Amino acid sequence: MKLPAIPLISVVMPVHNGLPFLDESIRSILDQTLRDFEFVILDDASTDGSLELLREWSLRDSRIRLHESSKRLGLSGSSNAVVAKARAPIVARMDADDIAHPDRLRRQWNIIEGRPDVAVIGTLCNGIDASGREVRPRDRWRLVRRSGYIPFPHGSAMFRREVFDQVGGYDQRSDGGEDQDLFSRMAARGPVLTLPDVLYSYRYHASNVTLFNGTRAVAETHSRNGDAMSAFYMLGAMRLWAGEPPMLLEPMLKKKSLKWNLKTLMILAAAVLGHISPSTLRGFLRSSIRARDLLASVRVKDGIAYEWRYPNNLKSLPK
Repeated sequence: MKLPAIPLISVVMPVHNGLPFLDESIRSILDQTLRDFEFVILDDASTDGSLELLREWSLRDSRIRLHESSKRLGLSGSSNAVVAKARAPIVARMDADDIAHPDRLRRQWNIIEGRPDVAVIGTLCNGIDASGREVRPRDRWRLVRRSGYIPFPHGSAMFRREVFDQVGGYDQRSDGGEDQDLFSRMAARGPVLTLPDVLYSYRYHASNVTLFNGTRAVAETHSRNGDAMSAFYMLGAMRLWAGEPPMLLEPMLKKKSLKWNLKTLMILAAAVLGHISPSTLRGFLRSSIRARDLLASVRVKDGIAYEWRYPNNLKSLPK
């Protein structure tokens, strides 16, 4: 079968047990205002009916190119495999439980197409729960803080295939933090940009892979206090925004290797409040995020791409 002409963009999405959110994620890509793309999907040995749903979708829209793996490849393995199937020089990542806003691809393409030096461009997001209700507002403070963490969600990234190949793709030795590692290496080859507009919705839910990684990280971190606290924060935040108690108090108190500093005490205080009243903690955090987002708006404006650096030195690029 002869493939159609190479499109502007290859949207890639690895899927492992993507129900019940898979339908909504696929539809959000197919309904994009930019239409010239192929949608490359790799089913990574799903067991929940995702493959059957993907086969149905592939018959309904010719832009979908479905590939199937009978052997579980894992997060990094499936991510590398699906990019390897992409034909366009520009690749847009999509995660199977999230939602891309209709103008996402066009907005990102306009910037990366006009800036040949740019390696990656992501977008800020809001957070939604399993029902699709917004639970966490946008946070432009991510763009002004000093942090080594990429400010945008993995699934919102658009990148140059050439740079991806140059750095060797995802590190398959690890199935946790593979996006952070990849984009940090790509930043050495070209600017990594973030659009502060909400063009992506990140879904918090009980079966999210980040929740699994956070649970594993809490169990595995032993020596470095910073690693342990980051793991506790990731685990508690995922549970909290998914509508559950963070359930951090007991594991934190049992972690004998923790060093008690200001950051540890702040997370412990949140764990105590979350144990007593998760809804109160959610309300407090939402108000705090909105307040710091408003403060960040003095420096961060919609429609302008900002470069991520480490240590972070905020740099805007013209529209």
